[in-house]
Amino acid sequence: MTVITTLTLNTTKAMGGKGSDLTTTVMATMEMWKTSRVHPSIAAWKQAQLSLSQGGLGLRSLSHHAPAAFIASLCFSGLGSNSHVHLLQSLETFNSSVHQSDNIQIGSVLEKLPSQKTLSSILDDNLFRVLQGYLSIADRARLLSASSPHASSWLMVIPSEGQGLHLDPPVFQTALKWWLGLDTAEGSVCALCPDKMLDPLGHHATTCKRGGDVIFRHNRLRDILAETCRRAHFSVEAGCNLTPDHSHSRPADVLISNWAMGKTAACDVSVTSPLNSNIMSEAGVTAGAAAQATELRKHEANDVKCSELGWLCIPLVVESYGAGGKRLWSHFRV
Repeated sequence: MTVITTLTLNTTKAMGGKGSDLTTTVMATMEMWKTSRVHPSIAAWKQAQLSLSQGGLGLRSLSHHAPAAFIASLCFSGLGSNSHVHLLQSLETFNSSVHQSDNIQIGSVLEKLPSQKTLSSILDDNLFRVLQGYLSIADRARLLSASSPHASSWLMVIPSEGQGLHLDPPVFQTALKWWLGLDTAEGSVCALCPDKMLDPLGHHATTCKRGGDVIFRHNRLRDILAETCRRAHFSVEAGCNLTPDHSHSRPADVLISNWAMGKTAACDVSVTSPLNSNIMSEAGVTAGAAAQATELRKHEANDVKCSELGWLCIPLVVESYGAGGKRLWSHFRV
């Protein structure tokens, strides 16, 4: 990724002053790495060109966004006019790349002086819609979850081995393939389920209940939640049996005292997948559908029990691609 960033930040040098498309250079660089296992398909490359907030990698195509940059720069400089040939050509190119409803006219451009950020956002939104149009239902569910608020935060974390915020190159490459919907299985069989072929999108790998990975992930999230609340000086109980009668009912992973109106928050941490067969069709239309469905099930299972104990039932659900449930973001801010 360092090589790609360098090329992107030094466009003049990378293009050799010839006006060639930097997109080709960046894509070729990804595929030429000797240790790289990331070979983008057309759909994956289009996703990579999206902004991080839309589930991409922020590797915008220079040729695709050049008209937006030119239009904004020329208009802000005060040199634009109704008869400026290059401005008219750039507007024509821009409008050919977006839906008719997003077309912009010379008059409005000269009057409102749109910023490059505004114009590039229009291009990104159109690319996002086009990409959804030819993806499978599973890939649409994946992309919608990945484009949810905060889902891409892991890509912006500064690597730090000391704080446990570091991925080795092979792991990071696999994570990129998984993020972009590329084949992570390569015909492999699950090591813990000999009769189960791994699916290309990695759904089984992230949900397999054998071997303890799912439990380990759940407990890590629970412990991080508990530690974060302790640092905010809340009184917290985590793990063990959190019901006074020591029953097997578990309406909470973390209890936070005096959360609201003097009541204790019973936080139930859960990770779900938008690729589950029982929710995939809905998740392919609505971002966060899997998380919301799991929240509803948690409320149905635990509301009565929590009410009897005087607790507030707060299911904290996140999808494997990062989309969070409504209750999660209504109680916690990032």
